Amino acid sequence: MVKVFAGLSVGIIAISFAAIFIKFCEDVPSIMIATYRLAISSIILLIIAKTRGIRVTELTKTQLLMGMLAGVFLTLHFTFWISSLKFTSVASSVVLVATNPIFVGAFSYLFLGETQPIELIAAIILSLLGSITLAAGDSGLRGLTINKPSYLLGDALALLGALMASGYLMAGSKARQEMDVLSYASIVYSFSALFLLITSFSLEVPFTGYRSSSYAFMLLLAIVPQLIGHTSINWALKHLKASMIAITILGEPIGATILAYFIFGETISSFQGAGIILILLAIIIASRKGRKRL
Repeated sequence: MVKVFAGLSVGIIAISFAAIFIKFCEDVPSIMIATYRLAISSIILLIIAKTRGIRVTELTKTQLLMGMLAGVFLTLHFTFWISSLKFTSVASSVVLVATNPIFVGAFSYLFLGETQPIELIAAIILSLLGSITLAAGDSGLRGLTINKPSYLLGDALALLGALMASGYLMAGSKARQEMDVLSYASIVYSFSALFLLITSFSLEVPFTGYRSSSYAFMLLLAIVPQLIGHTSINWALKHLKASMIAITILGEPIGATILAYFIFGETISSFQGAGIILILLAIIIASRKGRKRL
């Protein structure tokens, strides 16, 4: 399990850079950021899969359908979440999108038949309290009123992103029981890239004309948060419950908050500090009871 948590930790650190990179792509529409992210990562992963002798045609129809389903959820997750960053702060967005443990815990019980021990239930509650506390310390949330529709829209989009992320983790938890991580990630990222390309073409969103720095940061998005981050998380889904993974991913707002402090000069308030402590405590508790029974 040391290897599993080490790999998962690498993934959490990697995805913590996502919101930072996205903020540097202010001139690029949200849907196009997601399109470049998935298109680049899927091409790289398919090349790696080919060199390893893995063929998509050898997968069963069920495996392809599960990969397609996960790809749909991943597409919607990125579409909603990246859009939310255009309307609200990094802290508000990453905290609200990280509320998915509540959805995953409920859906895992209803659809996967995963019984949730008291430790995981306690961790879910702590993670919710931590997320609320951390959000309460964010200046963006303090300014939320009906007169601030942009903030409200950003928060609503982040919550929709959390719901879609829950479906993504659920589908991955089921599919990874039979598929190796390289085959699974290749299928999911490719389907997601295809859906995003079709959507971008349909909406006539331009693929060119952006700042050179934006292309560089979209490349970094594909390599660091996607290839390293999401693939590490998908690998861990073979060994840990989806609810445990969802709670551990709450390390992302902590990492994003720390990075925003150094890169953008954003301060960490007492509320945010308390929220970070609660989330870390939730991760520690969840890690004790999150292992799958294989």
